[in-house]
Amino acid sequence: MGTLADATAAIRSGPQGPQVVAVFDFGGTVVDGLPRQGAARKILRPGDVRVATLLGGIQRGGSDGDYGRFLQAVERTWAGVPETELAGLGRRAFSKEVYGRLFPEAWQLVRAHQLAGHTVVLVSELTWYQVQPAAERLGIEAVLCTELAVEDGILTGHPRGVPLWRAGKAAAVVEFAAGREIGYVYADSVTDLPLLALGERSTVIDPDPTLAEIAADNGWHTLTFRLRRAPRPLDYLRTIAGFVGLVGGALVGVLRKSYTRDRQAMADALMHDATTATLRAIDVRLRVVGAENARAPRPAVFLFNHQSQFDVIIVPKVLDGAVTGIGKKELANHPLFGPLMRFVGVTFIDRSDTERAKAALAPVVSTLREGLSIAVAPEGTRSFTPGVAPFKKGAFHIAIQAGVPVIPVVLRNAGEIAWRDSAIARSGVVDVAILPPIDVSGWDPANMDAEVEGVRALFEETLLHWPSDIP
Repeated sequence: MGTLADATAAIRSGPQGPQVVAVFDFGGTVVDGLPRQGAARKILRPGDVRVATLLGGIQRGGSDGDYGRFLQAVERTWAGVPETELAGLGRRAFSKEVYGRLFPEAWQLVRAHQLAGHTVVLVSELTWYQVQPAAERLGIEAVLCTELAVEDGILTGHPRGVPLWRAGKAAAVVEFAAGREIGYVYADSVTDLPLLALGERSTVIDPDPTLAEIAADNGWHTLTFRLRRAPRPLDYLRTIAGFVGLVGGALVGVLRKSYTRDRQAMADALMHDATTATLRAIDVRLRVVGAENARAPRPAVFLFNHQSQFDVIIVPKVLDGAVTGIGKKELANHPLFGPLMRFVGVTFIDRSDTERAKAALAPVVSTLREGLSIAVAPEGTRSFTPGVAPFKKGAFHIAIQAGVPVIPVVLRNAGEIAWRDSAIARSGVVDVAILPPIDVSGWDPANMDAEVEGVRALFEETLLHWPSDIP
């Protein structure tokens, strides 16, 4: 059983360039299997059989009988449906349910291959409507899957050509890779033995005993990915306790420092006690490297990658006082977070109106000059993958105008504690790396695309090669 670090090191030290093809199976390798029942209810109205078929096909492993039943369900439920409608359902299914099943380990491997310049291929016996939304989020351009026949924009329910199952999947990869080297193959099922046999370096994901024995006989590597489980009843109870702890801790913090009549002292105590109580209640532990970078220099603009709704708990806990933030205006009216965020001085902006957003940020510069730091998520929204989306420039403009540095705060595993759009937290560990400050005083505000992208790349590099210690 190898490690993910070994696998990524082999990619970095091995042959580079687009002539090397890295093939990833989809279900069970890039995404975990979905529950066979109930997932469709989260997407559309209950009983929508089209969504049930779309999600039900995404499985770990699966037998010939399972795949045959999937094709029968496609014929029964998708025939007569406009192709554009099913494509829309696929994108919506990804954004509501499938994204939470993406393996962080798969993202790391995919990104390592992309940085090596390899041609990355996502292959599946499923259809474009199920696979393409994930491929887009992962930045994978080459997608091979079972094609469905379309007449005048309407699905017939029948495959067009040979389904990509067993030997059919391997044959599609061979055809695509003609003239190039199939250097890497990642798959998880005995039905993918023909596919695994193609790779110079093949890796089996989470093999059962039979597949593990076959892998050993063939000299294939094996990796274990963490299962992407849905919240359990205990997680709901912990989350409720977390919200109670948030409110209770906030009140205790304010009262604890009320004798000072110093609003900032009360705000700092509020954040410390509220975040401590919340994390303890949901059983989440923080593992921090580079903590000294959070203490100096101050003030600063702290940048964090946004993965979950609990980032607003994690970041204040790590920075521990003398920090406020910027939030979307909708949060100002939130019955729980709104009053707390207003008390600690959060600036609310209207993201839909660029001019108003710029005007709202003007007081933030004064806040920084007066000695209070700001924490900002430069992506602007939570990410669907462990990767880092493009950065907006507002936070960098603020830092330049205020004459303060930016300090990256890199979060890892926060999206596993709570999925992007979920308010339910699971217990676990969140890793935080606080990187050294970055001086932006010499940047040209009118021409800083390369510098901003360099900071974003620094976040990604940290996620891919997590530091054991940061000076």
